Amino acid sequence: QELLKEFGGGSVQAGGSLSLSCSVSGRNYYFMVWFRQATGKEREFVAAIDSSGRSGPRNLHFADSVKGRFTISRDRSRDMIVLQMDRLKPEDTTVYYCAASALDYGDKWPVTGVEYWGKGILVTVSS
Repeated sequence: QELLKEFGGGSVQAGGSLSLSCSVSGRNYYFMVWFRQATGKEREFVAAIDSSGRSGPRNLHFADSVKGRFTISRDRSRDMIVLQMDRLKPEDTTVYYCAASALDYGDKWPVTGVEYWGKGILVTVSS
C-alpha cells in the first residue's frame, strides 16, 4: 500500500500555475513535506506544513527559491496535502516528491529527515 501518493503533475507555460496533491494514508504525520529533484541534481526541500492546521511561521516552511510563489495547505476532508505553485519558472521543471517527517527541520530540510516518500510526479514548465 502506498502511504503517500502524488497527483496533479503535468505541463504548464512559464508564469502559469499548477497544483500538486498528496494523498496520505496510514496515520497522521507531524510534518508533510514536498521535495523536488532534477536529473543529475540532489533532492532539495521545497515546502513543509505541520499537523496543527495553523499557518504561522512555525507551521509552514518554504525554500527561498519558492517563497512568495508556492503555498502549502492541508485539505482535511480529503486527507490531502496541496502544493499550489504560481508564477512557475522553467527552472521549476523537475520531479516533485511528497514526504512525511516526524521532526521539524525549519527551512533546511534534509532528505535524511524523511520517514516516508511518495514515488514522485513530474512537473514541466516551458518557456
